Amino acid sequence: MYNSTMTSFHPTHRVASLLAVSALALSLAACGKTEEPTVGQRLDSAVKKTGQATADARAKAEAAMQSAETKMEQGAASAEATAKQAAGAAKGAIDDAAITAQVNAGLARDPDLSAVKINVDTVNGKVTLNGPAPSTVARDRAETITKAVSGVISVNNQLVVNPS
Repeated sequence: MYNSTMTSFHPTHRVASLLAVSALALSLAACGKTEEPTVGQRLDSAVKKTGQATADARAKAEAAMQSAETKMEQGAASAEATAKQAAGAAKGAIDDAAITAQVNAGLARDPDLSAVKINVDTVNGKVTLNGPAPSTVARDRAETITKAVSGVISVNNQLVVNPS
């Protein structure tokens, strides 16, 4: 028995085979071509780039923070040194004012010296006396009174003897 459908090749089969072979050839040719990225691929790429940008920004921010902390520490150290210097200068000014006040008080207790007429100037513990003195003995006594005050380093006695 001979079955004609099994051995015959219908034209429809031939066309279908030809189409299948053409589709296969086209798909093989398309494998070498680059396709446009899909929306998902673009999204993944954007997420990756955003993550890298975030990491870069974080690193820059940390470096800026460290730099700011260093500058703040240096500023604090500088401010502390300046404050100590200012405190030392203020203490020196207070000491000088206290020395001047004590010298004036000592001169005022002396009956021959006039604390009002004698100018007492103190800078860093160095005292200068200017003004009149009634005698050489009174002039020397003013220097002795001044040297006896605590904190006096030296005395420049510029008192002028005016016997009147």
